[in-house]
Amino acid sequence: MTTSAIQPAVVRPNLLGRATRAAQRCARELWAWSRHDRGRFPTVSQLTSSIAALSALDAAVAEESDSEAPIFVLSTGMRTGSTLLQRILVTDPRLLLWGEPMGQMAVVSRVAEMLSDSLSSDFLRYWQEQQPSPASPKLSESWIALLHPPAEDFRSALRSLFDTWLGQPARRHGFARWGFKGIRSGAANAVLLHWLYPHAKFVLLSRHPYDCYLSFADTGWPDHFVRHPHLRVNSAASFASEWNRIAMSWSELPEDFPALRVKYEDLVSGNFDFRSFESWLGVNLKESDALSVSVGHSAIRTRLRWYERWILAREAAPGMRALGYSVTGMNGNHS
Repeated sequence: MTTSAIQPAVVRPNLLGRATRAAQRCARELWAWSRHDRGRFPTVSQLTSSIAALSALDAAVAEESDSEAPIFVLSTGMRTGSTLLQRILVTDPRLLLWGEPMGQMAVVSRVAEMLSDSLSSDFLRYWQEQQPSPASPKLSESWIALLHPPAEDFRSALRSLFDTWLGQPARRHGFARWGFKGIRSGAANAVLLHWLYPHAKFVLLSRHPYDCYLSFADTGWPDHFVRHPHLRVNSAASFASEWNRIAMSWSELPEDFPALRVKYEDLVSGNFDFRSFESWLGVNLKESDALSVSVGHSAIRTRLRWYERWILAREAAPGMRALGYSVTGMNGNHS
C-alpha cells in the first residue's frame, strides 16, 4: 500500500472559501431583509382627493388650448428593459425621451407627496370662506395674513417647472415632443403628471422580478437609491419591495387612465404589435433599429440563489399576481 493511499481526506481551500462566501451572502441578504425600510409614498386616493380639493377652490376656469402631449414611460424599478423601450421610442426623430432626469432627487414623487399631505380641512375652509379678494379696495383693512393666489395658478406654476426643465430643452434641440422614462414612479406620480398634462400618454413597463433582480445583482452595480441618501436598493428585499410597491400602485389607477401596460417579455418576443403601439402614442417607430443593437449588460447566472428567490417571492408576490407573473418561476429558469 502506498503512502498516498492512507492520507486523510483533505478539503480543498477553494471549496471551503466558496462555501464560506455563499454563507456570508445568505446571512447578509437575510439581515438586510430584517432591517429593510420600505419608505412612505403617496397613494392615488390621497393625491386625487387633494387635486379635487384644489380644483374646487377656483371658479370655473376657461380651458386653454393645450396641445402638449408628453410621453412618460414608468417601470417597476430597475432592469425592466426601460432603456430598450426608451431607445425604441426615440427612433421617431420628433421625440426626445429623457432618461431618469434627476432620478435620485425623486422630484415628481416629492411634489406628489407635498400635494397629498398639505391640504388640511381648516386651510381649505379659510381659503373658500374667509380669504379676501386681492382686488378688494379694503385690502389694507382686511385680515390678509393668509392670502393665496388662485389654485389654477399653482397648477400652472408646477407645470412650468417641468416645461422649463424638460420641455424647453427638448424643443431647443429641435424635438416636437418630449417625455421621460422613470424607474421610481408609482401610480400617484402618474396621476400628478396627468393633472399637469391632460393629454399625456403613459406606458407602464414591467418585467418578472426574478429576471430583474438576476440582472441587477449580476451587473455588480453600486447601491441604487430610490431617494438619496436614505432609501437604498442594495439587497433582494429592498429590490423586491420597490418592485412590488410600484406594481401594486398601478392597480389604483382608474380604468380610463391613459396608460398602456407593456411586459418586457412581450416587447422582445418578436410578436409585439408595434403598429398599434405607435398609433396609440402618435409616433412613428423603427423598432428594428433599436432592437438590432445590444446595449448594456445581461445576467451572468441562469438561476437565483435559493434565498434570493425565497425573499423575492415573499416580498413581491402581491405585485406578481396583480401583473400576471408566476410566483413559482418562469420557463423553468428560476425553479
